[in-house]
Amino acid sequence: MNEQDFLATYDPRDYPSVAVTVDVVALTIRDGALHLLLIRRGQAPFEGHWALPGGFVRPDEDLTAGARRELAEETGLGGEGLSRVHLEQLGSYGTPDRDPRMRVVSIAHLAFAPDLPDPAAGTDADEAIWLPVTALTSRQLAFDHGRIIDDALERARSKLEYTPLATRFLAAEFTISELRAVYETVWGHPLHAGNFHRKVLSVPGFVDSTGASTERGGARGGPRARLYRAGDARLLHPALLRPAREETVR
Repeated sequence: MNEQDFLATYDPRDYPSVAVTVDVVALTIRDGALHLLLIRRGQAPFEGHWALPGGFVRPDEDLTAGARRELAEETGLGGEGLSRVHLEQLGSYGTPDRDPRMRVVSIAHLAFAPDLPDPAAGTDADEAIWLPVTALTSRQLAFDHGRIIDDALERARSKLEYTPLATRFLAAEFTISELRAVYETVWGHPLHAGNFHRKVLSVPGFVDSTGASTERGGARGGPRARLYRAGDARLLHPALLRPAREETVR
């Protein structure tokens, strides 16, 4: 049987129905703390529970397009704003009973960017908020979104060790102190300023000097800080290990 004949007789109803959704773990830093975008569901299932922004993938879009659409609907970001967002696939979640409606496989995505705007609830949500990740235990989460969030936070913390993605939390030009603040916020550990500065500048391609400095010195009247931009490195070598891992390696 050739392919044309096979497709003419093929009936997808011979197989169980499976739906595909996308969920987005969007992270940003607000007021010096790591925040996560959550919506409160306005309809069943899990009405009134908090959930990640997401939804069913439309027939005419791929997974990345679906994730970007869901993120745009909840944040109001347009094309140029979305270009500032780092978006990557996190993982697939397909436990048979994760959704009471039917068999639903979700492809979760991780997104982060600086200065993401205040969210606006979409059509199926009562409310949308940026919640500090330290306050997650105060919210009742829908589906298996607690597991997805845990995986996303570990991915983000790990990627800051061996990739330059921490720079995506910052403006185009930044100081080493601002970069250190990202690491401290995401990792949840204070870092030695001098050691961090030395390590960053020792990694080829991590940051490039702009040749400029801040307009003002530090809060205590110190010298103006040098400004940097993200370099062209894709991986950090040597890696910047989290304090707990650094002790393990030693």
